[in-house]
Amino acid sequence: MNTGDTGFMLICTAFVFFMTPGLAFFYGGLVRRKNVVNTMMSCTAIMGLSVVMWILFGYSLSFGENHGGIIGDFRWIGLNGIDMNEAGPYAQTIPHLVFVAFQMMFAMITPALITGSLVGRVKFKALFLFVLFWSIIVYYPMAHMVWGQGGFLAEIGSVDFAGGNVVHISSGVSALVFSIVLGRRRGYENTAYRVHNIPFVALGAFILWFGWFGFNAGSALGANGLAAHAFLTTAFASACAMLSWMIIDVIKDGKPTLVGACTGLVVGLVAITPGAGFVPIWSAILIGGLVSPICCFTISLLKKKLMIDDALDAFGCHGIGGVWGGIATGIFANRSINDVAKWNGLLYGDYKLFLAQIAGILITIAVAVGGTLICLGVVRIFTPLRVEEKEEKVGLDVSEHGESAYPTFNGLDS
Repeated sequence: MNTGDTGFMLICTAFVFFMTPGLAFFYGGLVRRKNVVNTMMSCTAIMGLSVVMWILFGYSLSFGENHGGIIGDFRWIGLNGIDMNEAGPYAQTIPHLVFVAFQMMFAMITPALITGSLVGRVKFKALFLFVLFWSIIVYYPMAHMVWGQGGFLAEIGSVDFAGGNVVHISSGVSALVFSIVLGRRRGYENTAYRVHNIPFVALGAFILWFGWFGFNAGSALGANGLAAHAFLTTAFASACAMLSWMIIDVIKDGKPTLVGACTGLVVGLVAITPGAGFVPIWSAILIGGLVSPICCFTISLLKKKLMIDDALDAFGCHGIGGVWGGIATGIFANRSINDVAKWNGLLYGDYKLFLAQIAGILITIAVAVGGTLICLGVVRIFTPLRVEEKEEKVGLDVSEHGESAYPTFNGLDS
């Protein structure tokens, strides 16, 4: 084992942990004033639940001995049998427990992303139970299929450097399905929803940007050239996407907006995630530059044409951004950068990786849709999914938690 790699990975793990509090601020700033506490509490509760589940059985199911290419086993239940001084099967230069901790942070932020579609109307108890079942039925199998030894998607040649399929497509598609089943917020058609706290949005976006360098560079599993490469593709793509969204704002409204710039940098980070350690650095300008118009168009289509209440655009940003990132990886990936890829991308005259990426995306969507519907069916046995009309009108901060983010505020709610 290597102490430099170990130190680097522990720092990256802390970076990724910080992303979920960042997401809480990002989402908390976007919602109406009466739902801030509920939105941030959702992320907070998921942080606790995901850690307990991961240590007890989540890691073992995700990375234990392969069963059918879909799921692991219970060999490491409660992390039993993992020696703190030995490397595991997935990284030879760091202790096995460091790999466990790093992957735990991915299992934490992924279900938290889903909450963005559901704000203002989902019952907290229902969300909590949903995340419990969803982690078991969707996330752990997806993590095993993509990153586990013998995983089905890895075996067919699909690649995902840091979570395009596992994190973003799975959470984005699940968020869309949940929001459709849940229904629109009351008065959705006649209400202009405004961002209540832009500094919160910016703070959250900057924390996410900071943490994402650990997210992507850390997926190299060592302090090496591949980590540096992923760091720079991440920086380049996110910056290009941010500038691209600013241009869209100017074209549409004549002025660049801070919320738009923050949204752009986030979708750029999403898009580069699956290919950060596979694509050339120069390609990040195309991956990041194109994801903003793709996501912006999708968000407009969903909300204005299809009238789907994806409240904070979890599907529009993470689902669509992840799909574009996976496709782009199939186009631009080069084995000279990372030979985990079995083939070069479409740009280099080989179509096999591109087809494997498409297959991986479609399978991820199918797992997310089917798994989400199963989870919602189970949750409904125990509790309604949605709060009552009166509770929604009062706001979920008071009705679900008995707290208010701004108890001394006497002005008009937005």
